[in-house]
Amino acid sequence: MASKIYYGTGHRKTSIAKVRMTSGKGNITINGRDVNEYLPFPTLVMDLKQPLEATNTADKFDIVADVKGGGFQGQTGAIRLGITRALLEYDKNTDPESETSFRKILKAKGFVTRDSRIKERKKPGLKKARKAPQFSKR
Repeated sequence: MASKIYYGTGHRKTSIAKVRMTSGKGNITINGRDVNEYLPFPTLVMDLKQPLEATNTADKFDIVADVKGGGFQGQTGAIRLGITRALLEYDKNTDPESETSFRKILKAKGFVTRDSRIKERKKPGLKKARKAPQFSKR
């Protein structure tokens, strides 16, 4: 019998991540590459694994993430939200009335909320979103 697959989608800045979580040994693959090979900084890998470590499931699931758009920071945030949503789906399907629900743990640490901050658009007459050209009196 094949193991059940749990899905989660995450967004951050301009990045979109589709996450598939299956039972396994804790392997994380991003766009067909190992997480340590794909992400250039160990702090990003640590940030990505936070929801798994908060729920003590780091070595219980294999995670495959397909991510598009943005840079490494945005992609990491999108994958983290996708992992969180997949964990919530797993928890809902296994034991919905549990005392130690994943939702309480993840919500307390702030992983359930999507970070909606994106780059502000450039306005006409300005150099960037808010930066104006230097004022000259004469």
